[in-house]
Order: sequence, then C-alpha cells, then structure tokens
Amino acid sequence: MSNSGPNPRPVQPAERPPSPCINVCSLDERGYCIGCLRTGAEIGRWMAMSPAEQWSLLTELAERRKSMR
Repeated sequence: MSNSGPNPRPVQPAERPPSPCINVCSLDERGYCIGCLRTGAEIGRWMAMSPAEQWSLLTELAERRKSMR
C-alpha cells in the first residue's frame, strides 16, 4: 500500500503536522492545487491555523483525494 502524504494522526494534539505542499503549485479549474489539493485560501491560512485545524485539513484532503479518483 502506497502512502502518498502525511499521516493525519497527531502523536500529540499540539504537534503540528508537516505541510502537505509537494512543490507542485498550480490551481486547477476547480480552485484546487494540483500538488496538494488545497484551495488558495487553505494554502494562505496554513501558517495561521492551529495544529488541530491543520490535522483536520489533512484529513479533509485525504477524503478530497479519494473523491477525485
């Protein structure tokens, strides 16, 4: 089984996850980055998000990735 991104399970709730950015940065016609699937707004807010918000977004991105197959 391939692991195509960070594991959206924090070891500690306050621990920040790594950024989902893979340096393939271009928004598609739906407004999603073709590399990490975040929207422009999600990319812009990443550093201001709490660790819990970041982990939640990673979970959402995993679901987004599944629905786009």
